[in-house]
Amino acid sequence: MKFTAESFFNAHLAVGATRLDAVVTVSASNDGAPMQNKGRLLAIFVGDVSGSMDGKKLQQMKHAVRVGIDCLDESTWFSVIAFHSQEQVVVPATRATDAAKAAAHHSVQALKAGGGTVMSKALMAAAKQAEAVEADIVQVYFVTDGENDKGDVKALDAAIAFCDKKLQASCWGVGTDWDPRDLRTIAGRLLGRADAVPDPETLQSKFREALAQGMSKGVSGVKLRLWVPRTVQIVTMKQMSPEIADLKNLCARIDEKTIEVPLGSWGEENRDYHFGFELATQDEGEEMMVCRPKVVYVQDGNEVSVDGQRIIATWSSDDALTTRINAQVAHYTGQEELAHSIQEGLAAKSRGDIDEATVLLGKAAKIAIETGNDEVTQRLKKVVDVIDAQEGTVRLRAGASKGDDMELDMGGTRTVRRRPAAA
Repeated sequence: MKFTAESFFNAHLAVGATRLDAVVTVSASNDGAPMQNKGRLLAIFVGDVSGSMDGKKLQQMKHAVRVGIDCLDESTWFSVIAFHSQEQVVVPATRATDAAKAAAHHSVQALKAGGGTVMSKALMAAAKQAEAVEADIVQVYFVTDGENDKGDVKALDAAIAFCDKKLQASCWGVGTDWDPRDLRTIAGRLLGRADAVPDPETLQSKFREALAQGMSKGVSGVKLRLWVPRTVQIVTMKQMSPEIADLKNLCARIDEKTIEVPLGSWGEENRDYHFGFELATQDEGEEMMVCRPKVVYVQDGNEVSVDGQRIIATWSSDDALTTRINAQVAHYTGQEELAHSIQEGLAAKSRGDIDEATVLLGKAAKIAIETGNDEVTQRLKKVVDVIDAQEGTVRLRAGASKGDDMELDMGGTRTVRRRPAAA
């Protein structure tokens, strides 16, 4: 696997300016060849079997897990964990042979609903399964339909911390009676995605998509190592593509000049990161090294580091230079504005402020359509009718359901990469 890190920013700052924004694009390529030497890849299906899951939700979840198991090839390991007030290791980590899959189908189909919802125990059980088989890449597929038990708040936080760097988690809330904050926290801190599945029948398609992405990973534990001078502070640290995620609380300080940002497991893909730097202003013509990024990963037991493009600032009084906005930075500023408009628009709708909701969701629709963000556009169109995309004129849909709002809320951070300039 080959990694590169390319930096996009305006290197010219006005005299007196103290802020520099940059987008760092990290790319991984295997030259189109199949992934080799993946190590042990483990898929863990974690399903809520609390009492509220009884009926269609439980049946669809069991079907989705069985479909997911059938998607695995024999080089992959898998485990199934059910949870309510307690955790149950339904299938201990095992290689995905035909015999193991058949036995797992039987065990999954026999699951019954009952009890409360305690998420911490499920995550701890998943981490222990990963440790037991010394898995190199661990992808967790986590499904629930309810709020976590109020007495589990501290234990859940501790469990997430224990799982950090051991696994990545994709999370789905089934139905409309669950708390988005729990799944956002789990997915955000474990470098995964969270989404709403109002209709349980669509869960299997979500599993298929997530499994295809998870099984394509070939390198685990990738990090972005940032060297900055003592006089520079990193005030913004976000993943911007494929979706917006704040990474500031996940980073680790190595020494007074070096910070490492965890990037999780990688296949052939590109991801974009936004960094905002606070600098000590300099005189006109002065130049400063702001950041030296490196991609760091382990290959064949050895640490490999790949130098990225350095971020260098020069102070100038030439307005023609200092007022330019880098196209990549501008694009992701727009995508962040899109996510913010959706969040604030849905909040306004929830409190009954229809005028404010219409303005904000119209602004979101305008940005989504202009930037070609088709996924967010489709989610928006379940909540609003777009009257004039160019002007951002929309009308709230009378028939929009709570589930439609939740899908938009959870998916509003999805982004699209900047379109290349026309030739």
